[in-house]
Amino acid sequence: MQENDPPGPEVAPESSTEQAKSTTYAAQLQFDRPPRSIYHFREQYLGGAATICPNTNFLKGVKWSPDGACFLTASDDNCLRIFDLPAEAYSGELKSQSATELHDETATDSFAAALQVQEGELVYDYAWYSRMHTSDPVSCCFATTSRAHPIHLWDACSGSLRCVYRAYDAADEITAAYSLAFHGQGSRIWAGYNKAIRVFDLSRPGRDCQTITTFQKGQDGQPGIISCLDFSPDDPNLMAAGSYSSVAAVYDATSGSAAFILSGHKGGLTQVKFSADGNFLYTGARKDTDILCWDIRYTSDVVYRLQRDTGDTNQRIQFDIEPMGRHLATGGSDGKVVSFDLTTGEPVSTFLAATDTLNGFQFHPYLPLAATASGRSSSTGTPSPVLSSQDV
Repeated sequence: MQENDPPGPEVAPESSTEQAKSTTYAAQLQFDRPPRSIYHFREQYLGGAATICPNTNFLKGVKWSPDGACFLTASDDNCLRIFDLPAEAYSGELKSQSATELHDETATDSFAAALQVQEGELVYDYAWYSRMHTSDPVSCCFATTSRAHPIHLWDACSGSLRCVYRAYDAADEITAAYSLAFHGQGSRIWAGYNKAIRVFDLSRPGRDCQTITTFQKGQDGQPGIISCLDFSPDDPNLMAAGSYSSVAAVYDATSGSAAFILSGHKGGLTQVKFSADGNFLYTGARKDTDILCWDIRYTSDVVYRLQRDTGDTNQRIQFDIEPMGRHLATGGSDGKVVSFDLTTGEPVSTFLAATDTLNGFQFHPYLPLAATASGRSSSTGTPSPVLSSQDV
C-alpha cells in the first residue's frame, strides 16, 4: 500500500458517548456468579493465517470502541478485525453458550467480522480514536503501529488508510512506535519509542512531531522502550507511561516533564491504567505475577498487589477496570479471569474463559458485557476470542 499523506481527519465534535455511559450503565455488575458466554470466534483466525503463521495464529488483546458499538482485535497474522455488536446485545435477549460449546474447536463462529485490515508486519499496538462514535463517520478510525512501519490511521468503516505519521531515528530512517494512545480530546496521538515519547498532531500527517526525551545518560528519568501509555480520566494533563526497563512514570502532558518515577516490577511493563477517579495507577508487567496499585497522590510505596497467573509469559496480559470503577479484572496464563475489589485489593471472583493463555480482557463501556481474547505462540496454538455477558 502506498504510504501517502492524505489530509488529516477533522477533530470529532462532542458526542453523546459520555452521556450514554453515565445514563445507560446504571446497574452494577454481579461478581458473585460466573458470566454467561454469548458469542465466540475461532475459525476466522485460522483460515487466512496459513501463509503468515501456519498453525500458530493467536490473538493479542481486544478493545471495545469508545461508543461500545464494536470491538477490535489484533492477531499474530498481522490482521486487525472489527466485530459489530448485534442489536440483540442491547436488548439483553441473549442466548447463552454451554461450556462445551465455548471450548469446542469445531463450533462455528457466532458471526463474521465486519472489517479486516492487513498490516505489513508484526503489530506492536493499536488504539481507537478516543472520541469515536458511529453517528459521526469522521470519528470512526483507529491507529496501529507495527514493526519497521510508521503509525497508520485507518478508517473503521471502509478499511482504507487515512493518514501516516512518521518518526525518524538519528540515521534519518523510519522507526516504529511500540505503544499508542490518543489524548482524551482526540487532537493528538502519543507514541512510545526507545527512551522517547513523540506527540503527533492528528490533523497534520507526516513527520512533524514533538519529542519528549524520557531518559538521558547521567540523569534521572525513565530508561528503555516506552511500551504502554494511558491518560488520566480525571485530568487530561496527566499521562502514565510504562517501559520495558520495569519502570513506570507519570508525565505532565502539557510540559512533557516527568512528575515522578515508579519502580517495583520484576519484568518489563506491558500495561498502565488509571483508576476511574484518577487517584490511583495500576501497572502490570511481563513474567510478573503482581499488578501493582500506586496512589499517585502519595508515591512512596505500593498500596497493594493484585496477584494473577502471569509469571511464565512474555505476552501482554490485559486487565481492565469496570465503568463504575469498583472492580478490576485480568486475564492470565491459566485461561482464567480474576476480578478484584479495588477498595480492598482482594479477589472476589474467578472463572475459566479459555483453555489457553487469556491475554485480552475488557469491559464494555456501558453494557454488562466483557470481551476476552486468548492464545499463545506454539505449534498447536489456536486462537479463541470470546465475548462474554455478565448478568446484572
